[in-house]
Amino acid sequence: MPKIVRFHNIGGANVLRIEELPLSEPGKDEIRLKVETIGLNRAEVMFREGQYLEEPILPSRLGYEAAGTVDAVGSGISDIKIGDRVSTIPAFSIGRYGVYGESAIVPGCAVARYPDNLSTIEGAAIWMQYLTAFGALIEIGQLKKDNTVLITAASSSVGLAAIQITKAVGALVIATTRGVEKKQFLLDVGADHVIVTDEEDLAESVMTVTSGRGASLIFDPIAGHVLEKLANAAALRATIFEYGALSREPTIFPLFLSLKKGLMIRGYTLFEIVKDAEKLARSKRYIYDRLQSGALKPIIDRTFPLEAIVSAHQYLESNQQKGKIVVTV
Repeated sequence: MPKIVRFHNIGGANVLRIEELPLSEPGKDEIRLKVETIGLNRAEVMFREGQYLEEPILPSRLGYEAAGTVDAVGSGISDIKIGDRVSTIPAFSIGRYGVYGESAIVPGCAVARYPDNLSTIEGAAIWMQYLTAFGALIEIGQLKKDNTVLITAASSSVGLAAIQITKAVGALVIATTRGVEKKQFLLDVGADHVIVTDEEDLAESVMTVTSGRGASLIFDPIAGHVLEKLANAAALRATIFEYGALSREPTIFPLFLSLKKGLMIRGYTLFEIVKDAEKLARSKRYIYDRLQSGALKPIIDRTFPLEAIVSAHQYLESNQQKGKIVVTV
């Protein structure tokens, strides 16, 4: 029987259990994946804690991203066959179709082939980060070469994807990090400027870099009190994308700054992209082509074995990582 990660209570990383469960068969429009690698995401921590967009039904599986080989195909699937090397797209219920474990069943529409120049470890580090960044910056934000993009929490996998996509367009990247220890890393991976927010005033630094204009696109997963600082750093008629809630404090809307500058402050998740067939197709083609050419390249911070899933989650929550954490199976 395959080993599957589930949790029976909401809470910290220690609620995760590795259990042996019967091998399931895919239903209509589903495929079964022999999992080789699993990409970890902050959404899974929030889901495990009962603070995500979806409430867990206990006991619950979890996990959005995995790479491996298709070993069973349900009825209604014509474009995927047994033996295909694929990775999963976060386009399903995280609890119903969680991918943590040796075997996972997911909708057939939620898997995609990835370029041969990527390893299986890199294959589990593609779709969440690049789809999230692409959807906001390219599909909705219409990023152009003359834009200045402010990226907070920039050393996360999504932050690094946003840096790569912005630089591929040729726009200016201002990245933020709380501590100085990640500054050189962010410069090395392509950021034009890095603001250490524990030591520097965010808005003042952005205005200095941009000669007083501010950032035209802002990509933020923190919210809370940071939103007002971002509004101060924004250019006239800028768009601020809020795609997460890493700050657990209330987020107060900066009304007067928004009125003064004509700001668009917009909630966003990648589900806007994956639930729209045309947008998803455009996104997949854009990302696949640039992964194949090397313009985009997943940055892997560290790998853990499946048996160390609790330690992997604890490391994810430590915020030490610079890029993607991947679990090998």
